[in-house]
Amino acid sequence: MPQHYDVIIVGSGPAGEGAAMKLTKAGRHVAVVERFADVGGSCTHLGTIPSKSLRHAVQQLADYRNDPLFRRVTGPVDVSYSRLLSSAESVIRQQVRMRETFYHRNQVDVIPGHARFVDANTLEVLHDSGPTRTFTARHFVMATGSRPYRPPDVDFGHPRVHDSDTIVRADISPRSIVIYGAGIVGCEYASIFANLGLKVNLVNTRDQLLAFLDAEITDALGYHLRDQGVVIRNNEEYERLEPADDSVTLYLKSGKAIKSDLVLWANGRTGNTQDMGLESLGIEINHRGQLPVNENYQTAQTHIYAVGDVIGFPSLASASYDQGRFAAAHILEGKCDSRLVANMPTGIYTSPEISSIGPTERELTEQKVPYEVGRAFFRSIARAQITGHTAGMVKILFHRETLEILGIHCFGQQAAEIVHIGQAIMSQEGNANTLNYFLETTFNYPTMAEAYRVAALNGINRLR
Repeated sequence: MPQHYDVIIVGSGPAGEGAAMKLTKAGRHVAVVERFADVGGSCTHLGTIPSKSLRHAVQQLADYRNDPLFRRVTGPVDVSYSRLLSSAESVIRQQVRMRETFYHRNQVDVIPGHARFVDANTLEVLHDSGPTRTFTARHFVMATGSRPYRPPDVDFGHPRVHDSDTIVRADISPRSIVIYGAGIVGCEYASIFANLGLKVNLVNTRDQLLAFLDAEITDALGYHLRDQGVVIRNNEEYERLEPADDSVTLYLKSGKAIKSDLVLWANGRTGNTQDMGLESLGIEINHRGQLPVNENYQTAQTHIYAVGDVIGFPSLASASYDQGRFAAAHILEGKCDSRLVANMPTGIYTSPEISSIGPTERELTEQKVPYEVGRAFFRSIARAQITGHTAGMVKILFHRETLEILGIHCFGQQAAEIVHIGQAIMSQEGNANTLNYFLETTFNYPTMAEAYRVAALNGINRLR
């Protein structure tokens, strides 16, 4: 007899965890199916946690190398890539233990294996080391995440060809690398490897980097990547990839050939929906392996929900967690306030960091919104001068007449933290979300938060 649950969630990444915690705290009998040996999903084991831990370790190394005091005391310091990667392992173990505690403490059953639908209310879970088990539920939440897209003509079995999943496990010591794909992942790894001293070629299939960002931020990113030694090649498309024993060569349709020690393929992701029996239920899977959903995160089978990377944009861990909670709210209450996900911050962990919330100047111009700009450059902020991280700025977009804050765009050290101050004020109602908050608030000195007051003063002076 199959074991029955109120809700079965497939995937224990941020989206699955968000749904599971909300449902179990509301008294529902919940199980999570996870194909990895440990909970946490790709976010914990292959994506966000390993790459950001690596980025932090590399940034510390770069800061050390750039500090003249330490250079005089100890001289040059070299740390292998594998040693830097090891710093991520302790974080991954801590994250896994913490999440295992969440599930155990909240009485959520974790079922290891690969889930596949037998019918609309029945799952079978296949496991390599055990028998196939069958479960039933009233509702299901697909939170299976995504994986890097792998073109069939690229040999990912070759030791010199990697994607974002394998690069965080690679035992390598290259001197040069080609990164194909200049999205968020490509730009982040370009910063990481440039700070390690590698020769980096960043191949962009589009005409500019991260075009969804504010143009001023995009320009700053391009400048700093080039300043770090990255060669950016825009409007390029690969023709073929030829790995050899001692190198790998990327041939582009423009006729260029780029030879390097390593290639990182960072061009697109695919939803984890293969071999799950979804098609037999009439659930559409698009060409990127993603599941279309309505505003309540329901698929064509309305009792089967999908959240997180498996539904595509924005593919952020933070948004995925909230989507899981919103889907759970709909299961519990028949409604969810999914509009709250629409105005979320972006966090891009290049060097320096990028974070933003709200529309860009381009979007406000297209919408014919009368806006003005206030800027604070970090080179003028005492805390930035103390830390030596003077590259970057806080940029506030606000309505010329009402002074309502419309958008925050931040580039520089701790940008992903700094943006939340602006986010908190933007979320207020009435007159509380205007530029006056920053003009009339006392900030600790010296802090990076002080940049908001400087930017507000800069902006208000443009109206006088």
